[in-house]
Amino acid sequence: MSDLDIVKSFEDHGVVPDVVPEAPSNLVKVSYGNGKVVSLGDILTPTQVKDEPVLITWSAESDVLYTLIMTDPDAPSRANPTLGEVKHWLVINIPGSDVEKGVEIAAYRGSGPPKGTGLHRYVFLVFKQKQALQLDEPRVPRFSREGRLNWSARKFAEKHSLELVAGNFYQAEWDEYVDTIPRS
Repeated sequence: MSDLDIVKSFEDHGVVPDVVPEAPSNLVKVSYGNGKVVSLGDILTPTQVKDEPVLITWSAESDVLYTLIMTDPDAPSRANPTLGEVKHWLVINIPGSDVEKGVEIAAYRGSGPPKGTGLHRYVFLVFKQKQALQLDEPRVPRFSREGRLNWSARKFAEKHSLELVAGNFYQAEWDEYVDTIPRS
């Protein structure tokens, strides 16, 4: 995958400028346990992405810390995103690309677009940190909605002087699994 393919996909799907001002030059590879792989705007179902990915990799420097974000800018729908972005996953202070050794601020929450709202974009972003982050935000459990709505990956990155180094995204719309997700 070339840098131009990544940039074109991010621009064609409106991830630039809706989520980030510029597309990353590298791809973050995301794979789920059921064999599903995230691929620049492909459509996956909420059922297919309900569990945390089993593999996330990017071209990382071993002595650098990174932040991983998964966000949905289309809440409650792409046509009417009044709830802003929804924070689906936030992990900071990741050494190299070893996500499991990072600090999880918001636990992974798979796609759950409301019925009839069409396709939502689910964007994975990897940022290089200048230093270890010390956040005073409360930890958000998997099925909690607390602190997830009206969030902004762009503002978070700006606040902490993060540099976007990799990204990827898929699209999903409602399926029957969404009605089984606990709401709190």
